[in-house]
Amino acid sequence: MEYTRLGTSGLKISRIALGCMSFGDPAKRLTWVLDDNAAEPIFRRAVELGITFWDTANIYGFGTSEEIVGRALRKYTRREDIVLATKLFAPMHEGPGGAGLSRKAVMEQIDASLRRLDTDYVDLYQIHRFDPQTPVEETMEALHDVVKAGKARYIGASSMWAWQFAKMQYTAQAHGWTRFVSMQDQYSLIHREEEREMFGLLADQGVGSIPWSPLSGGLVTRPWGERTTQRAEADRRVDMYGRPIFLDSDRAIVDAVERIAQARGVPMAQVAMAWVLRNPVVSAPIVGATKPQHLTDAVAALDIELTAEEIDSLEQPYVPRVPTFF
Repeated sequence: MEYTRLGTSGLKISRIALGCMSFGDPAKRLTWVLDDNAAEPIFRRAVELGITFWDTANIYGFGTSEEIVGRALRKYTRREDIVLATKLFAPMHEGPGGAGLSRKAVMEQIDASLRRLDTDYVDLYQIHRFDPQTPVEETMEALHDVVKAGKARYIGASSMWAWQFAKMQYTAQAHGWTRFVSMQDQYSLIHREEEREMFGLLADQGVGSIPWSPLSGGLVTRPWGERTTQRAEADRRVDMYGRPIFLDSDRAIVDAVERIAQARGVPMAQVAMAWVLRNPVVSAPIVGATKPQHLTDAVAALDIELTAEEIDSLEQPYVPRVPTFF
């Protein structure tokens, strides 16, 4: 395993992050999630591989992911050995503090997450989306107070327009409040829109990218047309506006991944992950593993150095699209 700092902060993380959206109670309307017993081999593999950065959210499994992660922390490792991250924003209940980024929601949801995780603090507390209904001053001051109360060590953001992120960072800086150290954004061979503005902003601000869905929900891990997992079948094919998430032109990218993987004698997942890892703004891709092998492949990608010709064949077919912030 390799380790790095998250952006220019002092927080040391593993170069691969364990994404915990796959864990939860199957009875909570998500048939593809893994309960404690099914998740055990994945947590054990993460510890064996030195993956010390674990990411969850209050909405994952409607709270049950955090509960499973909390139990795993006690069973398979030590709290001080793990960089623990969670998020807020999505609706957890109908009350005024159940969703969004108001001061009431921030204070209520951090306490609820800590109870479920059974810990006194999280290392990274992230806003899951931008909240247009709450003044950014209110949100940033509340997050600052969470840090000052010792309930979070650092704060981060996820999936928004670059101008929104810049506004929030500027507001924190202007008031002397805690600034974001990370951006959890969508980035993969199939979704490269962050390269337009967000990545330049992150580099300028010293913020680390921790991409979600670095393998495009598994699309780039198997030949085109093969969609075999429960999670893949459950994935949405269009965004909230009815726009297609995947394009027919993406087949050329998947085919390029397949050719390179065959020539190198490695799984397609390793090639696609190696491409994400080579971006200097990326601190640690988040791997939403449902099998231990998913983590093994992700770690193995750290040893793959793509050639200029391979990179060109992977990037050339890309067709721009509207970012999806669902």
